[in-house]
Amino acid sequence: MRRYVEGRWGQVHVEESGDGPALVLLHQSPLSGRQFAPALPLLAQNFRVIAPDTPGFGASDAPPAPASINDHADALAGVLDGMGLARVHLLGHHTGAAIAAAFAARHPERVDRLILNGVPLLTDEERAHFRTFRFAPLVPRADGGHLVDAWNQRLAATPGWTDLGAMHRHLATMLANPARYFWLFEPVFAHDLAADLKVISAPTLIFSNSGEDLFEASKRAQAMRPDWGFAALEGGTHDIVDEQPEGWARVVSEFLR
Repeated sequence: MRRYVEGRWGQVHVEESGDGPALVLLHQSPLSGRQFAPALPLLAQNFRVIAPDTPGFGASDAPPAPASINDHADALAGVLDGMGLARVHLLGHHTGAAIAAAFAARHPERVDRLILNGVPLLTDEERAHFRTFRFAPLVPRADGGHLVDAWNQRLAATPGWTDLGAMHRHLATMLANPARYFWLFEPVFAHDLAADLKVISAPTLIFSNSGEDLFEASKRAQAMRPDWGFAALEGGTHDIVDEQPEGWARVVSEFLR
């Protein structure tokens, strides 16, 4: 089921499925809640799965300017209020992990269990690397070359990719918001994620996969909080939900149950 919820900056598009304890999934940027589509039916067997589009992405209204990670975390609280959800399980992937961690740090009473999937606890060198992910200018050209440039940039940003359908779907999602696709890149780099990790009180799982570009950063986060669990799938890229949906959903479900 798809619906819209009134949020801090306008309407927030949400996809939800299933019954049971509420599980909110926060996507990486510049994607949308549809990132979790391959695993949604699997999770919906045991949970009420809620996948919002982060404001400014997918079909959600945008803030007037790029907002901080803390602003997005507080905006999520308003979305949950609008859905009548006082307390939820929360999973964030990459950018979504930063928002999820900030939410858990700022609103601890609202998080039952937390999964941080690909944690952007970055070194200066890693920040410099990820800044190269600001793709080619998406200004239309008569020969369509801007589309080829964007496609080639997406391929280059996902070494080891295997799922052509996922590449196409995720690029199309980005192209739907050509003026805003990069809006959360710098806020992630600027956010003090370490401060959030230190104060989170919810039972937490750090989740990654050995082929993704935040694997080492995720291990660094787990070393900060050895009291938390750690799980990693073998191989894959940052499109792990598409590449290994059954294994991904199994790790999530086992921790939450």
